[in-house]
Amino acid sequence: MEKIQIKVKKLRKNAKFPTYGTEFAAGADLYAALDEETKILPGETKFIPTGLAMELPDGYVGLVFARSGLSCKQGLAPANKVGVIDSDYRGELVVALHNHSNEERKVVAGDRIAQYVVMPYTYGLFEEVKDLSETQRGEGGFGSTGKR
Repeated sequence: MEKIQIKVKKLRKNAKFPTYGTEFAAGADLYAALDEETKILPGETKFIPTGLAMELPDGYVGLVFARSGLSCKQGLAPANKVGVIDSDYRGELVVALHNHSNEERKVVAGDRIAQYVVMPYTYGLFEEVKDLSETQRGEGGFGSTGKR
């Protein structure tokens, strides 16, 4: 497993650095850096600050995913499903937390609100062509590979 240095700047007094739950966890927990309790109504999305800004090395991306316990037990998960934090972004990490449940939920400072996965990425060079190579699948779309 590769380990890389990530520069982190605290933007709020109550910001907590991301933490890994275990030695081999892929995602580090992100924490809410709120001044007061925030209520999220059913079907509502609220922007929850982490109080942190990060500097990722070139060639890496930060991906913000739901925490399985929070999403499955309370119905709170990132509204955009996966947040993409580019290496040239220097602003505060903010999680758009959506309430998928039928009950009001509360978030307070220090709550674990999402997980942050750092990954290398490949930059695609897109080229326009007239034809693509043929494959067995061809143009079969959603669910087409399981049918005969």
